[in-house]
Amino acid sequence: MKIGLHLRNSGAFATREMLRDCARIADGLAGIDDLWVFDHMAIPLDQAEGSGGLYVDPLATLAFMAGVTERISLGARVLILPYRPALPTAKWIASIQELSGGRMRLGVGVGWMAEEFRALGVDRSRRGAITDETLEIINRCFASDEVEINGQRFLFRPRPERPPIYVGGQAPHALRRAARYGDGWAVQSGDADALRAPAAELQRLFREAGKPEPEILVQLRVEIDEIAGLKDRIDALADIGVTRIAIHAPHESAEEFRDIAERAARLAL
Repeated sequence: MKIGLHLRNSGAFATREMLRDCARIADGLAGIDDLWVFDHMAIPLDQAEGSGGLYVDPLATLAFMAGVTERISLGARVLILPYRPALPTAKWIASIQELSGGRMRLGVGVGWMAEEFRALGVDRSRRGAITDETLEIINRCFASDEVEINGQRFLFRPRPERPPIYVGGQAPHALRRAARYGDGWAVQSGDADALRAPAAELQRLFREAGKPEPEILVQLRVEIDEIAGLKDRIDALADIGVTRIAIHAPHESAEEFRDIAERAARLAL
């Protein structure tokens, strides 16, 4: 099981110094494999409690973290694909993957907040179709230096190895999308019993597609003092095929994050 942490890229504490210091703390700890950030584009005023509407863009955050770390994997959990045009998104992903030395991990989702879709002028009813179209373009761009989009051939460079793609969302749609376009599933629920059946279905879909065993990434939202008690829960998740967890624990300082990270690292022992 790989152990990851959510890094706070929202709210008043999402400063340059905080992001840098927390990323370096995790990078220096054996047992912490991944850092993950969230994605929101346009928080409405009546839903800004806790963040104040401040979200540092996840792709910009990952690029910044790539420059201040050396070892740790860096991921979005999840990047909302319908919010962004496909080709520039593929270019961002390739650039971060190149400059990080191949350390990017890409969680993707269709989105849910109606107000954000309205602010962006994107038809929310097409979010699934747009996600599929974007994933198809991302895969095509990473498959060849020469790509054709909208009748125009061009060179897609840099073209490092495509980062692993974890498709977020609920069964059955996310499972089918993951088997078609990705390498695994990103899911909010951390209950092994609830995930047992969809995990088995995901594994079946990957076998039918002739793909390797899927990765399953699960978020565990906990308080700091609950981290030490996660071992049995993690073992139960591993038994059904979960390969990565992303611990999301509130923190307001780099020292609080260090406490979280050190407790989480002990779970890997």
